[in-house]
Amino acid sequence: MSAIRLLVLGAVRQHGRAHGYQVRNDLEYWGAHEWSNAKPGSIYHALKQMAKQGLLIAHEVAPSTAGGPPRTEYEVTDEGAAEFFRLLREALVDWGDQKQESLTAALGFIVDLDRAEAVALLRKRIEAMEGWRSSVVEYYDPAQGPGQFGHIGEIMNFWLASADFGKEWTLGLIERIEAGAYSFKGEGEPFVGVLGDDDENPYATGVPHAGDDE
Repeated sequence: MSAIRLLVLGAVRQHGRAHGYQVRNDLEYWGAHEWSNAKPGSIYHALKQMAKQGLLIAHEVAPSTAGGPPRTEYEVTDEGAAEFFRLLREALVDWGDQKQESLTAALGFIVDLDRAEAVALLRKRIEAMEGWRSSVVEYYDPAQGPGQFGHIGEIMNFWLASADFGKEWTLGLIERIEAGAYSFKGEGEPFVGVLGDDDENPYATGVPHAGDDE
């Protein structure tokens, strides 16, 4: 799964309505340009594509009072909301691709779910890890060490270490959530992770892009 669709839908959804530069600014504030493919061109392309697909509504707005160009503001449709939650749930469960950008994006929106559902999805992730690990040890014996396959064994050794750490980390997250950490859906005011229109972004790249004024 490409993390960019989840990130863009999530950013627009948090604002209610947002123009492209606001979405870019939020994603740079989250550091997504460092750990995912959320670069300006990809963000603006995703906005336009998802508008064509009916996941977003594109609203044409008037020029700013400061004389700037008119912008397009985007709003998530019912279909877009359904896609957002599908991608979110998939990223929390799926261990197979082992792409950290998808999980990282999902963690940023995990509190949009019910607490119980978030825990259930993370437990499914652990099941997937355990199943994948079992498939590796069918032909690789960790007790014999990586040398049994020469230096190639280090690949399988790395796979197992990653699965073991992933399980340990996920169990820790589940424990924190079950102990009451964070405000999940329906539990009160959530943590606000987006910038206001007048807030300065200390993490902005400052690199202009043709889509910034659209």
